Amino acid sequence: MSEKDISLFDLSLPAMQALFLDMGEPAFRAKQLYRQLYVNLAGAFDEMTDLSAALRERLSAKLPFGTLEIKQVLSGDRNLTRKALFHVPGGPPVESVLMIYKDRATVCVSTQSGCAMGCTFCATAQLGFRLNLGAGQMIEQVLWAARTLKREERPPLTNVVYMGMGEPFNNYNNWWESVERLHDPKGFNMGARSFTVSTVGIVPGILRLSEEDLPVNLAVSLHAPDDNLRSQLVPINTKYPIAEIMNAVRTYTDKTHRRVSFEYVLLEQVNDHPDHAGALARLLRKTLSHVNLIPWNPVPGTPLAPSIRERVEAFQSVLEKQGIACTIRTQRGVDIAAACGQLAGGAEGRC
Repeated sequence: MSEKDISLFDLSLPAMQALFLDMGEPAFRAKQLYRQLYVNLAGAFDEMTDLSAALRERLSAKLPFGTLEIKQVLSGDRNLTRKALFHVPGGPPVESVLMIYKDRATVCVSTQSGCAMGCTFCATAQLGFRLNLGAGQMIEQVLWAARTLKREERPPLTNVVYMGMGEPFNNYNNWWESVERLHDPKGFNMGARSFTVSTVGIVPGILRLSEEDLPVNLAVSLHAPDDNLRSQLVPINTKYPIAEIMNAVRTYTDKTHRRVSFEYVLLEQVNDHPDHAGALARLLRKTLSHVNLIPWNPVPGTPLAPSIRERVEAFQSVLEKQGIACTIRTQRGVDIAAACGQLAGGAEGRC
């Protein structure tokens, strides 16, 4: 991200204090600004009424409020799922999804525009890699969701999942900075266990996460129990095969004592046979883990089909009989192409 693309959301509190001092303003103004952004959830300079109009004008001339431009918001699931299409400076698309439940509200955040991982069942992969998002742009997605809930007088955001466009561990520094900022007790103050990051199996990223101070949850997109099949579905497996991923996961669980979620998209007659379930159970035995079975969501231009419900439940039964904790993920946002694997930047008029 170039210097001209930096916004207020790229600044930590100390950086804001330095900005105000550079402007000849007292440092305490930075705390007012920080509180407006992360506690009051201000959506524009004009909403910051504890700052003078003259100061707001100077700030606006110095830095943009944000760099994500919202193009459209679609609603699905009787208004309980929202998909926002943003554009970053220069045009590449970014999508975020807000999911509202009875007892919680979750925002699914993109860390990149597009994705370079090439998973055969994923719409985002068809875009290819566009660019890495900055920490501030990830924060903007979260605050869009938080403001939406506040405006509708709903309970506040409870979870942030980095499961949208892109591979978070290929943009590690920016992703982690966004977590630290959103976790800051002086600001948004979201608990560390409310964050989940999903990786396709980038081993260095898993090992790096095992050393971090904040207890962020880890999910690994596995989708197959053996290297031959996984390499067909998830090409990066040729670089980071299953054995290396599992070794990294065990390092993570040994150091953190936190359970890892394994995501498994079920594709009809591809990876959904009881034999696949048995092999997955053997792979995960003695691993502190949980399996999320994900019925595949349609992606145009692929010859794949979702597993029928009977096969999904049979797969779950095999795992549970082998002592593997397992749930079937509820499908949300399919009607607005906002479900897992469907984010494609509004291509072909879908957003």
